[in-house]
Amino acid sequence: MKLLLLFAITGAFARTFKVHNSCKFTVWPAIFTDLNVAPNIPNHPTGWEAKPGSSVTFHVPDNWKAGRIWGVPPATVAEWTLEADGNRDFYDVSLVDGFNFPMRITNNKGCPVADCPTDLNPECPSPLREPQDSSGNPETLQTVAPGTTVLRKPVLLRYYSYFKTNCRNAYAYAYDESSGTALWTCDAGLKANYTLTFCP
Repeated sequence: MKLLLLFAITGAFARTFKVHNSCKFTVWPAIFTDLNVAPNIPNHPTGWEAKPGSSVTFHVPDNWKAGRIWGVPPATVAEWTLEADGNRDFYDVSLVDGFNFPMRITNNKGCPVADCPTDLNPECPSPLREPQDSSGNPETLQTVAPGTTVLRKPVLLRYYSYFKTNCRNAYAYAYDESSGTALWTCDAGLKANYTLTFCP
């Protein structure tokens, strides 16, 4: 009976995720699963303190859907939907909600890297700046100007090149799939394990 139970647990949580903080400051990561899409959740608390240089490793179900990991919002967001259409894992780094620090998603199966490796804060276009920290850097960077929505494409496209040039392998705005470098996939049959690195 114990062996059967152990098999059921390992089968349910077959993927390993690692979140590593390479930033020089403490980050407060959070995990979100859209339970309207599927009830499968990781076996880790939804929020924790990540000191500089620290890592956590946890397991997620093979079929984790609509999962997100980020620092403090509005923020750069890492997103996954495992075992989706065409038996593929879909994953991306998104700037749609804003930007606070660089992120990178890698895996152990040689599938593409999704990332925004550049700190966008120092050269942030002034209409997108949020309140500044003691160093004069914006604490977060809004992808769209305050008061706009993702449906107003002319406003988004005005700043598109800034985001896409600096973060080619990330979502620069909500409809960025046509760039070919926003949404990434990996054969779900490979059962890839993923690492998310803050400030790679």
